[in-house]
Amino acid sequence: MILEAKKISKSFKNGQKTLSVFKDISLNINSGDFITIMGPSGAGKSTLLNILGTLDTPDTGKLFINGKDTLSCSSAEISKVRNSQLGFVFQFHHLLPEFTAIENVLIPNQISGGSGKFDKGRDLLIYMGLENRFDHFPSQLSGGERLRVAVVRALMNDPKLIIADEPTGNLDKLNADKLIKLFKKINKDFNQAFIVTTHNPNVASMGKQKYNLDNNSLNLIDSI
Repeated sequence: MILEAKKISKSFKNGQKTLSVFKDISLNINSGDFITIMGPSGAGKSTLLNILGTLDTPDTGKLFINGKDTLSCSSAEISKVRNSQLGFVFQFHHLLPEFTAIENVLIPNQISGGSGKFDKGRDLLIYMGLENRFDHFPSQLSGGERLRVAVVRALMNDPKLIIADEPTGNLDKLNADKLIKLFKKINKDFNQAFIVTTHNPNVASMGKQKYNLDNNSLNLIDSI
């Protein structure tokens, strides 16, 4: 099992009041899973992904990644788990503007102490149809191209799980469809696990396991 969340809950303080975002959510993710989570704005989708991605901590519950109890880890240990086990794709690509496409995708491996894996970065960019964009800066790429570069960056350290938070939110329908089809292709070709949040029913329908997050709870809608 790649990820196991056990009864995680999260709330925020608002003055004297406590706002419960979700309560007692449990979720298991295995190799090859493609999970989509739909829900209205403010339902807590991003908060849930931040917790599953070790970018935030729950108020209560347990989170295991590749068998490691992440909530008992030091910040240095968590950073290592995040860098080696997880890949992230966000609504905003977060590419560094002063680096080219190939330079951006080499960063995760360099952070982990590697040499950058240039050959792998090149091969993945070609796989994404970006063979003519290696030396282009983010400002010279289209929105869809920037997101594909971000996907390559997420894949560079062979993560067990890709976490994608509203990745199609800033794309038109054509490019949104292309990105999700690309995710499905990667899922099939590499048996790569994905968890994707969305407010778009068409994106949600692509999941092998489809969930809805609303009214503080996560409910399975359909599973293939």
